[in-house]
Amino acid sequence: MDKEPTKQKKGGLWDTFKTVIYAVLFALVLRTFAYEPFNIPSGSMIPTLLKGDYLFVSKFSYGYSHYSLPFSMKLFSGRVFEGAPERGDVAVFRLPIDDSTDYIKRIIGLPGDRIQVIGGVLYINGEAVRRERINDFVETDFLGRTRETPQYRETLPSGVGYRVLDRQPNGSLDNTPVYAVPEGHYFAMGDNRDNSVDSRVSAERMGVGFIPAVNLIGRAERLFFSSDGTAHIWEVWKWPSAIRFNRLFQSVAE
Repeated sequence: MDKEPTKQKKGGLWDTFKTVIYAVLFALVLRTFAYEPFNIPSGSMIPTLLKGDYLFVSKFSYGYSHYSLPFSMKLFSGRVFEGAPERGDVAVFRLPIDDSTDYIKRIIGLPGDRIQVIGGVLYINGEAVRRERINDFVETDFLGRTRETPQYRETLPSGVGYRVLDRQPNGSLDNTPVYAVPEGHYFAMGDNRDNSVDSRVSAERMGVGFIPAVNLIGRAERLFFSSDGTAHIWEVWKWPSAIRFNRLFQSVAE
């Protein structure tokens, strides 16, 4: 008489286990082929992205390489369903000198381009990119102190516009040689121009250098969470003041 409840209990546990497995597989497929979450650990993309932002990256925008797979399994070479980034995209990629590390920067140079910075002004193929002075970028630290940083709006020849910071006139990367972007590679820069290790710094100098197309992970699309870091995960009472509600669900592209 008591065998039927035992069977039902076993069946219930098995059903629960299958549900968990299906959920994990679905999440894995979604993360591999559609959207992957990333968080911003540094300030190199201020003002577009802030430290503590969490965003979704579309994996299908540029196609797939073995870096798209779990654990970067080398099941194939090159890219499949390849799509080329557009100038101005904010892209996530694997660092060429350390392919276990993800970086996020703005794509500035395409294959065949010549990129240079002169006096803080970006030049693409010998033409200066339009740069307009706008209101200072104002940030407040955890002590309540404010800092104002000169801010500009940069507009690419395609019409794509975005904000950049110039914290230090005549900074170390404000005047560069000409970078000739090789075929199959891209040139990327951080929007926080004086606080970004990017393609202006060669891989030999522990920088980014030119980014091989195979290293691209995807295009940054939309924020889904943002915190200023003043609350630990267990400090629930501090969450309302730590969460940047005005950034939730904001598009990365302006």
